[in-house]
Amino acid sequence: MLFQNRCFFLLRVACILAAAIGVSASSAARAQAPAVWTVPEVSALPNDAFGVQVRRGRDLITATYAHIGPEVADSAKRFAGNNLACSNCHLAAGTKKFGLPIFGLFELFPQYSARLGAEITIEDRVNSCMVRSMNGRELPNDSAEMQAIVAYIKFLSSGVAAGQILPGLGAGTMPELKRAADPVRGKAIYANSCQTCHNTDGSGIRRSLPTTDLGYVMPPLWGPDSFNDGAGMARLITAANFLHFNMPHGVDYLNPQLSVEQAWDVAAFIISQPRPKKFGLDKDFPDLLRKPVDTPYGPYADGFNELQHKYGPFAAIRAAIAKAKKAR
Repeated sequence: MLFQNRCFFLLRVACILAAAIGVSASSAARAQAPAVWTVPEVSALPNDAFGVQVRRGRDLITATYAHIGPEVADSAKRFAGNNLACSNCHLAAGTKKFGLPIFGLFELFPQYSARLGAEITIEDRVNSCMVRSMNGRELPNDSAEMQAIVAYIKFLSSGVAAGQILPGLGAGTMPELKRAADPVRGKAIYANSCQTCHNTDGSGIRRSLPTTDLGYVMPPLWGPDSFNDGAGMARLITAANFLHFNMPHGVDYLNPQLSVEQAWDVAAFIISQPRPKKFGLDKDFPDLLRKPVDTPYGPYADGFNELQHKYGPFAAIRAAIAKAKKAR
């Protein structure tokens, strides 16, 4: 009996020690696990001045047309030149990975802009969207609207260290084609995968009530109420990656539905369609060797024509630019 009691006692001690070691190991693992950054919750902000301003910024992103669109009642507030919303490109109010998110951007500014050939602020970057994607005019830096948008972007960057690059920024990166992207092939893909939402003529679908401030259920992809030819989405690489990782509606980067080849071709079809013209595009990229290879308007410093810059393939263009940079 004494022997059995002793064995039972030793077994209990062993179990207690094992449990203690397990808890200690679990705690150490938790302590060593890297912190995961998540998008902060706007709705959890208190109803103070800052919370109101941030939510106002989110509203300007998700319903731009209703606040500063071309049909709002106050003509002085008509900054956007179309009835799009910023969130038509910056999906989920700018919080979707590879949906051109705006989280984590605040601390990256000021930064150098090759397009302007100068350092720009976060306000400058917002206004670049205003005059290109929104086909409108600049918001004054001291306007309530600009300050609200910047406050929202800053809030979405909460907890992000200066210079930290979060995963999921931009529109993603997929393999490029060795041939030119084909608008003719893209037209058939558009008919099968896109026109149900964006209409046969790319004009989108307006909201059902005939008011001036309800924008689109699905945005136009070309035509007079779309982004202009100076917008980032008018460039093939941006458009193709955005479509691959986000379209048709509801798709994300973990489960794309368009193949890589389909995305390149349907993007080529969309950017081949008519859209508003932006004046002064020839002044973009004063250092032409910094001009993105898919910029669909000249001048160029690499000897390739506008057609190849618009549809690719881009490998030879990149090689020519690299050679010119080395020579310089």
